[in-house]
Amino acid sequence: MDKSSKIFVPELLSPAGDMERFERALYFGADAIYLGGSAFSMRAAPSNFTTDELEKACKAAHEKNVKVYLTCNTVPRNDEIEKLPQFLIDSAQAGVDAFIISDLGVMSLAKKYTPDVDIHISTQAGITNYASANEWYNMGASRVVTARELSLDDIATMRAKTPKELEIECFVHGAMCVSFSGRCLLSNYLVGRDSNRGDCAQPCRWQYALMEKTRPGEYMPIDEDSTGTYIMNSKDMCMIEHIPDLVKAGISSFKIEGRAKSAYYTSVVTNAYREAIDGYLKNPTDSYKPEQWIIDEMYKMSSREYCTGFYYGHPTENAQIYYDGGYKRDWSVMAEVVDYKDGRVVARQRNRIFEGDTLEVLQRGKKPFEVKINDLRDESGELIEKAPHPMMIFTFESDIEVPADALLRKAL
Repeated sequence: MDKSSKIFVPELLSPAGDMERFERALYFGADAIYLGGSAFSMRAAPSNFTTDELEKACKAAHEKNVKVYLTCNTVPRNDEIEKLPQFLIDSAQAGVDAFIISDLGVMSLAKKYTPDVDIHISTQAGITNYASANEWYNMGASRVVTARELSLDDIATMRAKTPKELEIECFVHGAMCVSFSGRCLLSNYLVGRDSNRGDCAQPCRWQYALMEKTRPGEYMPIDEDSTGTYIMNSKDMCMIEHIPDLVKAGISSFKIEGRAKSAYYTSVVTNAYREAIDGYLKNPTDSYKPEQWIIDEMYKMSSREYCTGFYYGHPTENAQIYYDGGYKRDWSVMAEVVDYKDGRVVARQRNRIFEGDTLEVLQRGKKPFEVKINDLRDESGELIEKAPHPMMIFTFESDIEVPADALLRKAL
């Protein structure tokens, strides 16, 4: 919150699965970034951060007044506990601003060994009421991350019945889980991959049919669709059109899901929510809606169909996708801008680019615009018809200045 103003200023909290995604979140305007270390983090797929990388990330973030929160939200086993104190100490020395914790034992060790680092209670703790939030606060937490199953009215009640010093963080965008606050054992049971260790196989996204014991191989649909049904496949959450309601409920931090998602996803979603929040702060009315181009950005990154989760009541209707378990991706990153000089864009290739292509520029704080690839040249200045090699440097003419760190993308 802005202490000098009556307008509530929510924090924009973005995910980072590795250093590239961290840099994208930083460039596109996150107020805080959450990430995982080399252990005790509920994401197995991302590269995560070594101690040295964590120190580098914290330094870069703090130079821009951005905070870094480290996930320690697994439930450790006995043989892991002895390694935890040194991990916490090393992470604190690297400069993290808070630990995200779900286990009471981990919290007790964090208070003992790193008393100066804030403690945020993870959504994995399943906080659904103000009594629980107050007890975590009394034990030393500075923030609670609510369960996704709460409505805006539930959160408003929690805000009214907890100390104003206790921050409330809520997910506003990203994948939803069919299980209560992500505490699912389907993956463990079906394929032996531990959900709580970040190795979920997402069986809730699989297609299912019914089979009777004496009729092996005869699959009967569970609903009227003869192709079967994805009975547990929830839509993604998207609250970008509801910023006033989120603010009114008293949410301190708007959290974006997706540490395991791409750097492009991190770029697009961070930029869009940054613009939506800033637009609201300029016009803090109940009727505020982001500009249409901001809403359109939600469909220029990999996603499932969208819903508003539980925020406006139990999603008994229009909350599941019954025909497909995968993401839809209609845009692709073609290049990253490295520099702009002497009327030319200098870029690093990510996908094949040809002379004459029309690409769209994504940069922070500006409506996307198109540029045409004219006078395409390689790094040595030789004229080329295409840039075919991953990570090669190329240049092209542009009357419009395109800043470093902007992305060039193309509809598929």
